[in-house]
Amino acid sequence: MSADREKLESMLEHIDEILLVLKGISDDLRSVSASLKSMAVGQITHPPPQGLTPTTREGAGGQETVEEVRMSFPPALENLLNIDERNDCIIIKPKQFLGSENFAKIASAVRGLGGEYISAGKDSHFRVPKRKA
Repeated sequence: MSADREKLESMLEHIDEILLVLKGISDDLRSVSASLKSMAVGQITHPPPQGLTPTTREGAGGQETVEEVRMSFPPALENLLNIDERNDCIIIKPKQFLGSENFAKIASAVRGLGGEYISAGKDSHFRVPKRKA
């Protein structure tokens, strides 16, 4: 009986090791899938999600201030973003991984502001042009 018990314990240890490896693979695949979805969402035009009503200012060429851009997002989405002003544009960078649903909502709002998504690896961001005086 002791030999059978040792074999069983050894098999259980191997199963645990296999489960850890499979979990790592699963996490990696989930990450790759989310990245691919967010890249695809940035290239596909979606109608504005309900709850967001971005408005494009005709002839304005963009927003004037960071505060105007901030007000374009619901608080739950705004908390996920760093919004900084540059000379010619407003830069919007995620603080964390957004997931495909939040990415799509933000991308739609940015497009409504006359902006675009800039895919640049870890330096990817949204850019909204400032209004020209």
